[in-house]
Amino acid sequence: MELKQLHVDGFTVAGLRVRTTNHAEHAGHTAKIGPMWGRFFQEGLAEAIPGRLTESPVYGVYSAYESDASGAFDVTAGVAVADPRGDFESVRVESGEYLVFEGQGALPDAVIATWGRIWRYFEANPQIKRRYATDFEAYTGPESVAVYIGVR
Repeated sequence: MELKQLHVDGFTVAGLRVRTTNHAEHAGHTAKIGPMWGRFFQEGLAEAIPGRLTESPVYGVYSAYESDASGAFDVTAGVAVADPRGDFESVRVESGEYLVFEGQGALPDAVIATWGRIWRYFEANPQIKRRYATDFEAYTGPESVAVYIGVR
């Protein structure tokens, strides 16, 4: 799939949030992202979050980076909202330029494979710098995801 660069206008996502590291996610007993997504879908939160924008896909937003891919960061599973309220965490996706990596196939395997492509892409292209401000996954279908990586 062809890599695209797009300008994204900022928007707010509300849902569940965890703080983790890539190192912690590689071990089953310390992984937090999978259990968070399990709760999100089990409780039907995509439809239950107050203020949900009608056409919003489900998002996974990466934010509050401690440093880079080796440091701690937050992950929010949620939907776009007009006005965050209620008992849910919210995060503002920053406006800016994003590289878009698309993945197809059974989830979560397609997401994991797409992140592998992202890491390899940035290793092979050190001249392209990530912002490490906000990155996000947009679940665009039952077996498709688009991962937006903020770049400078």
